[in-house]
Amino acid sequence: MQRLKPQTSKKMALIRFKALESVLSRPAIQVNPPSSKLSDFYGIHVFDLIKMKQYLSKEAYESIVAAIDTGTLIERSVADQVASAMKAWAMEKGCTHYTHWFQPLTGTTAEKHDSFFEPGADGRAIEKFTGDALVQQEPDASSFPNGGIRNTFEARGYTAWDPSSPAFVIESGSAKTLCIPTVFVSYTGEALDYKAPLLKALNALDKAAVDVCQFFDKSITKVTASLGIEQEYFLVDLSLYHARPDLMMTGRALFGHMSAKGQQLEDHYFGSIPERVHAFMVDFETESIKLGIPLKTRHNEVAPNQFECAPIYEEINLAIDHNQLLMDLMDKVARRHHFKVLLHEKPYAGVNGSGKHNNWSLITNTGKNLLSPGKTPKNNLMFLTFFVNTIKAVHEHADLLRASIASVSNDHRLGANEAPPAIISIFLGSQLDEVLNEIETSKVNKKADTNNALWLGIPKIPQILLDNTDRNRTSPFAFTGNKFEFRAVGSSANSSEAMTVLNTIMADQLVQFSKEVEQLVKKGEKKDVALLTVIKRYIKESKHIRFEGNGYSEEWEKEAAKRGLSNLKTTPKALDAYISKKSTDLFINNQVYNERESHARHEIRLENYTKKLQIESRVIGEMVTSVIIPTAVEYQNMLVQNVKGLKEIGLSKTYTEPQMDLIKEISEHVNFVKKAVEDMIEERKKGNIIEDERKKAIHYDEKVKAYFEPIRYHVDKLELVISDEKWPLPKFRELLFVK
Repeated sequence: MQRLKPQTSKKMALIRFKALESVLSRPAIQVNPPSSKLSDFYGIHVFDLIKMKQYLSKEAYESIVAAIDTGTLIERSVADQVASAMKAWAMEKGCTHYTHWFQPLTGTTAEKHDSFFEPGADGRAIEKFTGDALVQQEPDASSFPNGGIRNTFEARGYTAWDPSSPAFVIESGSAKTLCIPTVFVSYTGEALDYKAPLLKALNALDKAAVDVCQFFDKSITKVTASLGIEQEYFLVDLSLYHARPDLMMTGRALFGHMSAKGQQLEDHYFGSIPERVHAFMVDFETESIKLGIPLKTRHNEVAPNQFECAPIYEEINLAIDHNQLLMDLMDKVARRHHFKVLLHEKPYAGVNGSGKHNNWSLITNTGKNLLSPGKTPKNNLMFLTFFVNTIKAVHEHADLLRASIASVSNDHRLGANEAPPAIISIFLGSQLDEVLNEIETSKVNKKADTNNALWLGIPKIPQILLDNTDRNRTSPFAFTGNKFEFRAVGSSANSSEAMTVLNTIMADQLVQFSKEVEQLVKKGEKKDVALLTVIKRYIKESKHIRFEGNGYSEEWEKEAAKRGLSNLKTTPKALDAYISKKSTDLFINNQVYNERESHARHEIRLENYTKKLQIESRVIGEMVTSVIIPTAVEYQNMLVQNVKGLKEIGLSKTYTEPQMDLIKEISEHVNFVKKAVEDMIEERKKGNIIEDERKKAIHYDEKVKAYFEPIRYHVDKLELVISDEKWPLPKFRELLFVK
C-alpha cells in the first residue's frame, strides 16, 4: 500500500479532539423568559382572534370567525380590513417585512419576504399592505417538487391565505417578519404543498362525521379533528456535529461502532435533564409559547442524548403548522446553545430512533369527544359508532396508511424492536377488545324499546379514563383511552401526509356507514337496530387488523401473513398504494387529490427516496476514500515500521506475530471497503440511467443500499483496531454521552 504523509492522520484526528475540548469547556447559557408565568407571554407574537377583535370592526371580525368556522369566502373589503389591521399590529411589533409561509413538498417550510415599504409617485414612501397581498402571492414555483404537474419552464405558482391558521411574527436576530400561513398551488390549481390536501380532507371528515352524529344528536353541526404531536429528537454538540461529515450531509452517522455503554441500563429515560440541555429546552419553549405553541411536556427519552417535547391538543391544521414551526425553532435556538438538533428517525445505529406520535381524536361543536365512551347507552352507541368505523377505515386502507409514513429514514426505524413494525395493526386494550368480541357474537334485540338495552349479554362499557387502557409501544395504531395514537409517523416527517390519509379514509368510511344505516332504515329497521347491525358486521369484517400482542415478535409476522395483512418493509413498494385504483378513487370521491395529484405525490416521494440514498452513497464513498482508508493505511504503516524495528533488534516471530496479525486484519478490512465502494458506485451509475422513478428507487433500495451495512461493518471493525488517538471521527461514546 502507498505510504501516506505522517501528518495526514494527525490533522484529521486533531479536529475530533479540538471538538471534544470545546464541548467540555462550554457553560450552560443563561435563559431569562419574559415572565415566570407562561400565560403572561403566551401567543404575544400571534395575530389571533383576541387581537383581531381589538384591531377589526365588529362586522369584519364576525366575517373572519364565520370563515374559520364554516369555510365561507372572505369578501375583498374584509380582506383589506384584515390586511390593514395585520400590518398595523405587525409594525407595532417591529416588523418591516411580511411573507406567505407555506409547506412545499420538500418536507420543510418556505418563505419569500416582501417589505411593507412602497415608494409613492411624489417621491415619498409609505408602508402598504393590501387585501390582495394578504390573500394571494405568486412565488416562483419552478424549483419545488411537482411530480410532473408542471413543465420545467413553468415557474408560476400561487400561495393563498389560510384564515384558519393565525399569522405570527418570527424574530431572527434583530429582524422581525410577519408570517402568513398559506396553501401553495400550481398555475392550474393542483396542490403543490401539504396543507391544501389536509384542509380538503378535514372538510370531508367534518361533513361525513356531522351526518353520522345526526343519528344521535341534532345539535351537533361541526366535528373537528384534534391532534397532539409528541416530538422526539436527539441533540449533539455543534463541534462534534461538524466533525462528522455523515451527520452534516445525511442527518445520521453512516459509520460508528456502538459504545460499550448505550441505553441498556435504561438510566437516561426520564432522568435528570442535563444543565445545557435544560437551558436549551427553556429557550425554545419560551420562543414557542410566544408563538402560541402550547408546549406542555419535556423529558429525557430512552436513548442517550435523546429527548421529547409534547404540546396540548389542538385542531389538526393548527397542530401541524405549530409542529412545523417548532422543528424550525428548535434548530435555530439549538445553535444559540451550540447544539444541533437531529430529527432523523435513526441517527445512531444500536440505540432507539425517534418518532412523532400523532394522537388523534374527534371533537364536536358541543364539546363531546366522539372517541370517549359516555354514561348512557345512547352515548356509548355513538362512541361505538366512531370507534368501530375508525377500526374499519384502517382495516380497509392499511396499505395506504403505511404508505403515508414511508420514507428512507423511517425505514430504519419501523420494525427495529424500538418502534412499531411495518405491519399496520390496531391495539385496543383487553377491556375494549373483549367488548367488541361480545358485541360481535351477541344478538340484536330488534323488538327492544330504543330506550332500553338493544342487545343481550353485553356488559356496560365503562367510562374509559386515560390510564384504563394500557399503551402498546409495539403497535403502530393504538387506542389510548379517548384517542388513537398513530405511533409510526417519523420524527422528521410533516404530519400532514399521515393525517391527510387518516382523515380521508375516516371520512370515506363514515359516508359508507351512513349509507348502509339509511338503507336498513328505509327497509323498516329501527334506527338504533340499524346502527348496531352495521356495527356488528364491521367488527367482524375488520377483526384481522386488531392485535393485542407483541408487534416485535417473529410470531406476529407469521400470524399477520395468515391474516392477509401486508408487511411492506421498504418505501418504494409501500408507496404503490398511492396510485392503486382503490386509493385514487378514495381521494377523488372525497375531493382531496385528483388522479394527477396522487400520481405526482407518488413520483415526488420516490424521487426523494432515491436522492437521499444517492447522497448517503456518495458520502460513504467520500469518507471511505478520503478519511477511513488513509487513516487505516497510516496506522498500518506505523505498525509495519514497528515490526521492522523489532526484527532489526533480533526479536523472534513470537514478538512480531501479534502486530503482523493486526496488519493483516487492517488489510482485509481496507481491501473489502475499497472494493465494496467501487462496486457500490457502479450500481449507482446503473441506477442513475433508469428513467422510471419506481424502478430507479427499487434499484437504489436493493442494489445500492445493499452495500451500506457491509461497508459499515468493516469500517466499524477498523475503528476498534486503530489507535483511539488516530481515529478521526467522533465516536459514539462522545456523540451520545458528551454534553
